[in-house]
Amino acid sequence: MTTSPTPSPTAAAQVPAQAKAPKSRFRWRVIDIVTAAVLGVATGLIFVFWNSVGYLWFTTMDALTPGFGGIAVGIWLLGGVLGGLIIRKPGAALFVEVLAACVSMLLGSQWSIETVYSGIAQGLGAELIFALFLYKRFGLSVAMLAGAGAAVAAWVLELFLSANIEKGPEFLTIYLVAVVVSGAVLAGVVGWLLTRALAATGALNRFAAGRSAKRIG
Repeated sequence: MTTSPTPSPTAAAQVPAQAKAPKSRFRWRVIDIVTAAVLGVATGLIFVFWNSVGYLWFTTMDALTPGFGGIAVGIWLLGGVLGGLIIRKPGAALFVEVLAACVSMLLGSQWSIETVYSGIAQGLGAELIFALFLYKRFGLSVAMLAGAGAAVAAWVLELFLSANIEKGPEFLTIYLVAVVVSGAVLAGVVGWLLTRALAATGALNRFAAGRSAKRIG
């Protein structure tokens, strides 16, 4: 009669070791996807409001000093910063900003499909900053840099999408400075404060953003 070979101690030890292998912190959970979708829709509704109020501010400032209208752009960069700060996974900043842009377009943005192009560029700009810090740092300074990164990406896209490249170096310099300051403050600082406020309500308890806010608080 034959008997099955007895597994070696090494092979037996490998099974539980593999079963207990920790999941990557970069792996998206269902709750990450759902929360990112909710953030995208909510931010898209903010964009819809800002499409009228913010654009009025933009045109008023631009009439005073060509290029200074960029000071109103920051709110349109908010999605990428919020996505990165709350989800803290690769692709979150891009996902939330693009979804917000799609919502804005579908609800009647005056820029139509160009809204989505802008969302892609702005999301990538914010995403790059979080990636540079290896998705490990999410403080105020990083949030401001993410807002500024989204702003620079928006500025580059508009060189061609809005033909800004034809408007001369003075306009481009003023617009770049204005949009970067706006991105750092209206997207970066405001995004960071919103994340802290959400964490304080307990809505982010299942996220690192909520746990870290409690430790700091």
